[in-house]
Formats: sequence, structure tokens, C-alpha cells
Amino acid sequence: MFYWLLYLKLFHYFPPFRIFRYLTFRTAFASLTALFTGLIIGPLVINRLREFQIGQYIREEGPKAHQKKAGTPTMGGLLIAISIVVPTLLWADLSNRFVWIAVLSTCCFAAIGFADDYTKVVHHRNLGLTGKAKLGYQILTSILIAIALIAMQTRGMYSTKLMLPFLKQFRPDLVIERIQSDPHLWPLAFLPFVGFVVLVIVGSSNAVNLTDGLDGLAIGCTVIAAGALAVLTYVSGHATFSAYLELQRMPQVGELTIFCGAMVGAAIGFLWYNAHPAEIFMGDVGSLGLGGAMAAVAVLIKQEVLLLFIGGIFILEAVSVILQVGSFKLRGGKRIFKMAPLHHHFEALGWTESKIIARFWIAGLVLALCALTTLKLR
Repeated sequence: MFYWLLYLKLFHYFPPFRIFRYLTFRTAFASLTALFTGLIIGPLVINRLREFQIGQYIREEGPKAHQKKAGTPTMGGLLIAISIVVPTLLWADLSNRFVWIAVLSTCCFAAIGFADDYTKVVHHRNLGLTGKAKLGYQILTSILIAIALIAMQTRGMYSTKLMLPFLKQFRPDLVIERIQSDPHLWPLAFLPFVGFVVLVIVGSSNAVNLTDGLDGLAIGCTVIAAGALAVLTYVSGHATFSAYLELQRMPQVGELTIFCGAMVGAAIGFLWYNAHPAEIFMGDVGSLGLGGAMAAVAVLIKQEVLLLFIGGIFILEAVSVILQVGSFKLRGGKRIFKMAPLHHHFEALGWTESKIIARFWIAGLVLALCALTTLKLR
């Protein structure tokens, strides 16, 4: 909104408004706006959730030390969503389709999480939507995102080719060109791309959800991941940097830097209240919304593979659950970890909560830095 009003409309009357054209300026102020939005309305949200008695219900099979957290206000992801969406709408170019896809993806996945959290509150137990219902809504939303991207691809605004680290010449197309021109089979040509988008977005949203088990763990890792994505969006939209790094030039994705900057600011603002001992939990509305947002950005800038490293902690947490469940079912009740997700395993080993959080943050930072180094090692 500020870009449209102060630069496009008023710049000619007041030349200093030229500064609003610069992406770095708007990204910095989007981050600050998101941060202060979270800090200012945080106490209001916490008090209101307490008034409505919207507290966290702790799983009985979880660590016994977590039982004392029962009743802590949850659904704090509403605060995160507001702190991301409002600054993005204020500082981004709202004629940019990539920005709207990222914003709507965040809102849709946050809405799924809200429905899950609200169901838990109504039933007064740690069971929300059924697994099939939640997964179904996530898949449906991801398919709609994929369809929007296919529509943009037909207009030359997006590429369905996959970018791989270290292999600058190898870019396989996820759309089967051989049958794309067939009048009867052409919908099947897009199935690999749609399936890939669904896998990335649904997997990411659930991975962040599984990581949200300790005070500040998921949101701290989000700060790191969103910061790395902000760097990737900026260089992907910058003519000089994208050419130097041999990245696919995508001019319009530069505006997503503002969205990622807002995500960083919102995450830091929420961490202020979510740091151990937490005053509020993000709930599924926050974890699903953040996971969907980061995955949508990765898909939009064609860095889906790097998301495995940028969100490495989230992936490890999800993989630990998959391995634990698989081992339990296939090996007659035998477990690989003492408890899953992975952070609970270290709790069972005797690590303190603050130590687990700090070490996971460090590991997440190292993985994100490794992902960024691959930009030049191509």
C-alpha cells in the first residue's frame, strides 16, 4: 500500500518518496513493522486468550515435565499471522502475483491450523481435526497453489523446471511435454508438478508442526529459515546477483523479500513471548501457517531442494517421527528413539529444555549457512 501511495502516486510531487521504490528499504521496514506489531499486540492477545480460557492441552504420552505447561494460552499463531500479513500488505507491491500467493498460502494453512486448535479447545482435549481431514485440507490447498503456478507458467511468469544444487545445467521439467499437447491427456502432463508441490508444502507444514514441542524451538528455527529465504528471494530477483550465481532470473519474486522480512520480524516478536518459559504457544494455527508460508516461498523461487537444508531441523524432526512409527510397526514394537519427535528423545536422555533449544538453533543456523554456500558452488 505504501509503495502504491507514496511512490507510484506521490513520488512526482515529493521526490524524497523515491526511497519507497527500493526493495531493501521496504524489507527493513516490513521487518520492523512486523516486530513491533507482535510486541505491541502480544499482551493483548495473551490476555484475551486467557479470558476465553484457550489453553494448551498436553498429551498424556508426552514428557511428564510438560504437564506443568497445561493451561498456557495457545493459538498464538494468530499473532504471527497478523504480524506477517499486515506488514506485507503495507510495504509490498500489491500488484505482484507472487506476493498474493504467499500471503494467501499463509492464511489458508493458518486457517486449517485454527480449525484444528479450535476443535481441541471445544472438546477440552489434545485431539483436534482428524488426521485425514487435516491432511485433506492441506493437500487441497497445495493443489490450488500448484494450479495457480501452472496458470502463471502458461504466461511465461513461472517455470516448472526443478533447480538442483551443484548441477547448474541439469534442470528437469516436472511437466511432461510429450503429452502436454495431447487434447485428451494434457491434464496428466501436470501431475508430476502438482504432486511435487503438494509433497513440498504439506511436508513442510507438518514438519514445522512436529517441531513445535519446546518453548521457542520452532519459532527460533523459523527466524533462521525465513532469514535464509529472504536472501534467496533477493538474489533471485536481482539481475546482477542472479546472473553471477547462475540462478534463474525471476524479476517479480524480489517482492517476496518483503514477505520473508515480515516473517523474520513476526517470528522474533513472537519469540519474545514464546521464549522459555513460554507465556503463549503458537498452536497449529502458527506452525501450519509458518510451514506453509516457507514452503510456498521455496516453491515460488524454485529453491525447493534447498529448503531441505534451510529447514533442516524441521526435516530431522519429521524424519524422526517417520522412522519411529515405521520401526514400531515393522519391527514388532521396537523403537529407534526413546521418544519422538527428536527433541523429546534428547529430553529423555536428560538434556534440559533450554540446552536442546539452543543447540537445535545452532544446528539450524549451520544448515542454513550451508544451504546458502551452495549458491556459488554450482
